[in-house]
Amino acid sequence: MPRPNILLILMDDQRFNTLSALGQEELDTPNLDRLVAAGTAFTHASIMGSRHVAVCIPSRAMLLTGRTLFSIEREGQRIPPEHTTMPEWLAAHGYTTAHVGKWHQDRLSHARSYSTGAKIYGFNDQSWYEGCNGHWHVPVHDFDPTGQYPPAAGYHDPALEPFTGPFETAKKQGRHSAEVFTDAAIDFINGYSRSEAHAQGRPFFLHLAHLAPHDPRQYPERFSSRYHKGTVSLPDNFLIAHPFDNGEYLVRDELLEAHPRRPDAVREHLADYYALIAFADEQVGRLLDALIDGGYHDNTIVVFTADHGLAVGQHGLMGKQNLYDHSIRVPLVLAGPGVPKGEQCGSLCYLSDLFPTLCNLVELPTPASIDGGLSLLPCLNSPSGRIREVLYHAYRDCQRAIRDSRYKLIEYSVGGKRHTQLFDLIDDPAEMNNLAEVPERSGDLTRLRDLMQRRGRELGDPVTWVDDL
Repeated sequence: MPRPNILLILMDDQRFNTLSALGQEELDTPNLDRLVAAGTAFTHASIMGSRHVAVCIPSRAMLLTGRTLFSIEREGQRIPPEHTTMPEWLAAHGYTTAHVGKWHQDRLSHARSYSTGAKIYGFNDQSWYEGCNGHWHVPVHDFDPTGQYPPAAGYHDPALEPFTGPFETAKKQGRHSAEVFTDAAIDFINGYSRSEAHAQGRPFFLHLAHLAPHDPRQYPERFSSRYHKGTVSLPDNFLIAHPFDNGEYLVRDELLEAHPRRPDAVREHLADYYALIAFADEQVGRLLDALIDGGYHDNTIVVFTADHGLAVGQHGLMGKQNLYDHSIRVPLVLAGPGVPKGEQCGSLCYLSDLFPTLCNLVELPTPASIDGGLSLLPCLNSPSGRIREVLYHAYRDCQRAIRDSRYKLIEYSVGGKRHTQLFDLIDDPAEMNNLAEVPERSGDLTRLRDLMQRRGRELGDPVTWVDDL
C-alpha cells in the first residue's frame, strides 16, 4: 500500500473561530464543515508568535521546519540548508512535492523543497507587488526548478479596469487569486494520474498557500448581498481603542481603520472578511471534489490551517501584531488515513507540531533538525490526549504571554512602561476581564510569571525584561 498523499491548504489571516461547524453562526463554510466532519479539528492550535511585524514570515518558517520562534534563522525570511523543510523531507522519502500560491521565504529553500508547482507568488521582492491590484491582479510565476524567478519573467492575468480605491471589495469580472491558485492545484491533481511519479507509485505532497482572507478583502460581487455590515454583529470584546500602548498600535494593519474605531466601519470590515472566507470556502470545495474525481480521496491526508489570526475590531485592534487569542489561534483540521472522523481535540498545540505529526501519519522518521515540534498522534489516538501543558508566546520585544489549560498571562514592556493582563479563559474566552489586580488571583499571577520566566529561558528568548517581573 503506497504512503498517503498530503494536501496542505494554508490560509493567510484566517482566525480560529471562522468555521460554521465550530460555532461561527454568521459565516457559512459548508466545505470546511465537510472537512471537519471527515476528520479531527484541533480547537486550541496556535502560533508561537512573531519577531517581525509581518507575522506570516516566522509563522510559515515554523510550520515548514517544526522549529520554535527562537530557533529559526532571524525572523524566518530565510530557511538555511541545515533546517530541513517538510516538503524537502517528504521529497527525500519518495514524495513528489508541489507548491502553489504564496511563498514568504527565500528562493533557495523553495527550490530545494519542491519538485514542481505553478502560479507562485512572493519571494519578498518588492517588485512583485508593483501593479498588483489586490486579489484580482496578482503577479505570479510558474514553477522554476532553478529558483531564480526574475521579476520581469512573471505571469500576469489580463489587466482589469482600475479600482476606484485600494480596498474596493466586489468585482464583476476577472480571476481572483483564490480561484487562480485553486485552478493550478486542481490542474496538478488532474495531471498526476498521467505522471511518471504516479506510475512509479510515488505519493504527492501539494502545498496550496492562499492570499485570502488577507486584505485588501476583495471577492466576487455575488457575496455582497450575503455579507454586509447589516448581517454581522460586533464582537463582544469590541473596543473603540486598546486600553494602552501595546508597542504596535500604529503599524500597517492598525492603520486600516481610523482611531478611535467606529462600530459601523468595523462591521463593514468584518463583513468583507467573512465574504472572502466564504468565497475561499467555495474554492476548498472545488479542490476536495477534484480529489474525489481523481480517485485520491481515500488515500490523501488533507490539512487545513492558517498562518495566524486577525483582530478586526477586537480589543480595539485590527491586525495580528498582538498575543490575544483572536490573533495567535488558528484553525487546524486534519482528515484522511489515520485521522478519526468527526472528532474535536482541545489539546494545546502549535502549528509547528504539524511537521512531526505528518511524519508519524505517513510512517516516516522525523528529521533531527525539528526543534520544538511535537507529534499530535497521541491526540489522534485519543481526543482527550494532551501533548502540551502550556504555550509560550512572544511578539517582537514588547509582548510576552503564557497560558495553561485555564489561565493566560500577557506582559507588556513599551517605552519603559509595564502592563499586565491575566485572563481566565474558561470563564472569559474573549479576554475581556483583566484579573491581574484581583487579590484572589495573585497566586495564579505569581505562578504564571515564574513559568513564563522559566519557559522563556528554556526556549532561548533573548529579552531580559521578563526576568524583572
